[in-house]
Amino acid sequence: MKIHLLFALVGLAISFALATFAQQTNTSDQQLREQHVPLGKKVEEAFNNNDAVALAALYTEDGIKVTDQGPMHGRQAIEKWLAEVFKTLHPKNYIDKIDSLRIIGTADNIAANGEWSQTLQGKNGEPISVKGYWAAIYVREGDDWKCRLDAFNLTPDSWALIYKSFGLSAATPSATTTPSSQ
Repeated sequence: MKIHLLFALVGLAISFALATFAQQTNTSDQQLREQHVPLGKKVEEAFNNNDAVALAALYTEDGIKVTDQGPMHGRQAIEKWLAEVFKTLHPKNYIDKIDSLRIIGTADNIAANGEWSQTLQGKNGEPISVKGYWAAIYVREGDDWKCRLDAFNLTPDSWALIYKSFGLSAATPSATTTPSSQ
């Protein structure tokens, strides 16, 4: 009888501890989201102003950006790539939505993912609405959050619009093909 009572008390204690931990985790997620609102605004502002310098400054010095053209290593390479994108496609109306944030190890390292959309300028100046998904790893540097790793994609419909605008011969790419491998 005493052993059953002991197990019941231990089970009750564990359930209270798990509930408390779950509350702390939810609070932590909310705090992470609140901390990332300013970062998200900076990203949107830099994209909408076609400001490669400001956007690249949000990456760590050794940051990596993975694109359909391959990875860019380091803030300077990312800035150079962004400047070319801005010069060619003139993106605007950039909107970023965070789907999830997860702490990785310590609260100074988080993984995030979400959706994005923006309007590009086609070959003849026409607007092209594109969208896709992204994933990133952020690290805290002092009081700021910086992106250490960023990867994104375009939806097949977005690729089709880009191909059509620029008069490219390929149809909608398959999920396993990219323009650089066709």
